[in-house]
Amino acid sequence: MAVAVKIRAFEDADWPAVYAIIQEVIEGGETYAYDPQWSEDECREVWAGPAHTITVVAVDDDGTILGTAHSGPNRPGRGSHVSTASFMVSGQARGKGVGRALGEYVLAWARSAGYHSMQFNAVVESNTVAVKLWHSLGFETIGIVPEAFDSRAHGLVGLHVMYQKF
Repeated sequence: MAVAVKIRAFEDADWPAVYAIIQEVIEGGETYAYDPQWSEDECREVWAGPAHTITVVAVDDDGTILGTAHSGPNRPGRGSHVSTASFMVSGQARGKGVGRALGEYVLAWARSAGYHSMQFNAVVESNTVAVKLWHSLGFETIGIVPEAFDSRAHGLVGLHVMYQKF
């Protein structure tokens, strides 16, 4: 069942709820190669630090944060015309359209910001829901790095490199 969500800019007051989602996802060991030993400050620098051009949250009608995304250039300098993005959705909101809403928002933002394309460097192969979502939003898998992610549940699995030209 889809939930109605509003996507808005991340605010400092959102950090505790966003950090709880980040911890949940990292501890799950299925979708991100982030170090579970990172401090809260390290997590914040990676997710909402100055190197990222946009950080947003998805909230329900009550203002509960259901998910978050960040986006910006995939590489600096001569690679900065290609965007990238990362997404996390709380366990309670998965399967309800939050990831799709965040994806659509970030894609529209990247297009309007003048990026040439978007590239995902590491979509975990066993995260079939995400792979299917990104394909439905126009991405193609342009390669799979074999055994590049150590999934808690599945062991060594591949990482999809996914791409969409605007």
